[in-house]
Amino acid sequence: MRIAVLTALASVSLVACGQNATSTNNEVAENSANSVEATESAATPAPAPATKEEAMKVMHERHEGMEQIGKSTKTIKRALDSSSPDMAEIQKAAATIAELAAKSPNWFPQGTGPELGKTGAKPEIWQNYPDFVAKDREFGRAAQTFDAVARSGDLSQIKAGFADLGKTCKACHDKYRSDMHH
Repeated sequence: MRIAVLTALASVSLVACGQNATSTNNEVAENSANSVEATESAATPAPAPATKEEAMKVMHERHEGMEQIGKSTKTIKRALDSSSPDMAEIQKAAATIAELAAKSPNWFPQGTGPELGKTGAKPEIWQNYPDFVAKDREFGRAAQTFDAVARSGDLSQIKAGFADLGKTCKACHDKYRSDMHH
């Protein structure tokens, strides 16, 4: 529906400027098809790494990335709970979370679940991959938004943004993460 409205608006705008709207309509249709293709390709996980060593490397990277996200989250919580929050510390931790959140979609190829070794990733990730991907995307968006809010320095917005970020973590962890004891 939105694409149809945008196409119509683009067509009217281009016609008003004396340009041909057909090429724009084709581009919008092509972009729409590409979006559908991207969505469909996200419905299945990436193929398993070629070797067990490569799979173990992915699992290690995933574990370390999630550990760093957790440490950064604790740093932010500690800062926000203090009487005088260290804004630079919050901003640095928010940037770390945003950076790692952008990498997280690559951390879950097939063959990197509990069948391979010790992991907090439940098999349900690969059994319900489209839902998992949707939750991971929400986390990524929330991480980027929180990073921008943290850079603003507005403490009330930071607190609200941190709560929103936490909700996305919880939504995924409740369903797709088991407790790991180190």
